[in-house]
Amino acid sequence: MKRLLVAVCAAALLALAQTTPLLREIAARLTANALKADVSFLASDALLGRGTPSPGLDIAAEYVAAQFRRAGLEPAGDDGYFQTAQFAQTAPNLEGLELAVAGGGESVQAEAGAMALQEAAAADVKDAETVKGNLGDAAALDGLSPDAVRGKVLVLEMPDGGTPPAGGGRGAGMALMRRIPAVAARLHPALAIVLRTGAQNAAGGGNSRLREASAAAAATPILVVWDAAVRKALSAPGAKVSAHIAAPRITPVKLKNVVGILPGSDPALKDTYVLFTAHYDHLGVRENGGDPDHIFNGANDDASGTASVIEIAETLAGLPERPKRTLVFITLFGEEVGELGSRYYAQHPIFPLAKTVADINLEQLGRTDEVGEGTKLNQFNLTGFDYTDLAAIFQRAGEQTGVRVVKDEQKSDSYFGRSDNAAFANVGVPSTTLSVTYAFADYHRAGDEWPKLDYENMAKVDRTIALAALEMGDSAEAPRWNAANPKTEQYRRARENR
Repeated sequence: MKRLLVAVCAAALLALAQTTPLLREIAARLTANALKADVSFLASDALLGRGTPSPGLDIAAEYVAAQFRRAGLEPAGDDGYFQTAQFAQTAPNLEGLELAVAGGGESVQAEAGAMALQEAAAADVKDAETVKGNLGDAAALDGLSPDAVRGKVLVLEMPDGGTPPAGGGRGAGMALMRRIPAVAARLHPALAIVLRTGAQNAAGGGNSRLREASAAAAATPILVVWDAAVRKALSAPGAKVSAHIAAPRITPVKLKNVVGILPGSDPALKDTYVLFTAHYDHLGVRENGGDPDHIFNGANDDASGTASVIEIAETLAGLPERPKRTLVFITLFGEEVGELGSRYYAQHPIFPLAKTVADINLEQLGRTDEVGEGTKLNQFNLTGFDYTDLAAIFQRAGEQTGVRVVKDEQKSDSYFGRSDNAAFANVGVPSTTLSVTYAFADYHRAGDEWPKLDYENMAKVDRTIALAALEMGDSAEAPRWNAANPKTEQYRRARENR
């Protein structure tokens, strides 16, 4: 046993001796205990799940700002470290809600318990014509023109009459539902009706929605209906719709991205920017199927990414030499309710998007238990692995830390548009989301709590990210979209138009 202990110690000393002085300094600064301290606070019951908006989310923002301040990052918001965003929370007003359809020689009235508002806005229509489409036929929807739809009622069928998952999440059905507001905004119907076969979670209800205050009153009302008689009437040729939807109740809300910078040291490159982002919100407090734990703490999703942004920033700020480019550290609000914070930044950038060379988004870095695939140690994934040349930068860093950068053939591309990196990609910034697991056992459940994270593995991953950050910060060559990959065409076009 004694000889074994001596051998283990000798191997550890040899490994330490083979690391570079820079890596040793990063490892001394970026520790598992520091990460655990951040995550255990952010994911504590005291913050009540950091819903958007909520007092817990505001406390989390103040915590991140305090850590940026302690690290010596410069504030970059309009209010110190905060980029403030004026939003409005719109709650459906169901008073007097009515929907009637005349078709096939009869008129039917929808049952109050068989409809719900997905998007709340006022509407009064009388015998309005209908235009029909199927959410599963993107080409046909894209072929509809505003002139053909404006002022009419747009009736949208779910593919095969299917019902998206009621509990939220990121499945295909929910992705289709989240596409509807953009379709309605382009086509300008007086009302959009979505036909489903199954009921909403809360019959006749609907959830509060967040949108920028300037657009709060401009949304098209979207009414989800699962009334069989209404479906039959709407299928008749020449069906006409009458409806009354009261104006929603609107509450002003101030939300905050938290932004700190490590200014670049090179006169030519300091005005170019590498972003490191993570969302600091989660699901808040909600019903949990009879379980007494109603707080969805969001430790891995995404207190782990937020803590990583904090500790990587503090580590790099403490090094004797600064990178040539400016490094920007941002924690984002509202990812869980539609990537609101990243979309807001992309529409209201603090730094020119044309000079923003990359966004590295950090999410789900603490859990190593991939559902159905076992334990994932000393490795991490990149979404859109082949979309940019970012993977090569991380691979070089991983060679120093012993952490592998892997491509998940099934999930790499499909998850590219499912986190905050997507908003930056859509405006042309080379981006990726970096994670240890895509699907872990407590995803979007109350059991996602801080003691379940592997902080030692998380620290190794974050040290790798820190080394890659230094390479991106010092390299004269900026990350690029992969022109040989046809999936990057829209992002390359957006980049060229900056």
